[in-house]
Amino acid sequence: MIGVLTHHWAKEELFEQARTLLDGNGTAQSKAPGFVSRTTLIPRGDSNQISSIVIWDDDEIYDKWKVSPERAAAMNGADELWLKPPLSERFDIP
Repeated sequence: MIGVLTHHWAKEELFEQARTLLDGNGTAQSKAPGFVSRTTLIPRGDSNQISSIVIWDDDEIYDKWKVSPERAAAMNGADELWLKPPLSERFDIP
């Protein structure tokens, strides 16, 4: 299994819209083959940041999700919400 930790920084006035969009993306992810779980993290020190840790069966499954039409639909318009580009890192889960 792998974990994907992603950080998003929303424009202050668009935080709630960004949170709603990311929650919708999580719902879409939950229907994808190979999805295991997703948790949203809101840091105490940065009111613009929304992070998530998503667990997938493997890299291949996650790569398929990244280019899927379901993800494209769920994240439509997301680029307008961010202060800076999202940052993701993959982790192995032993």
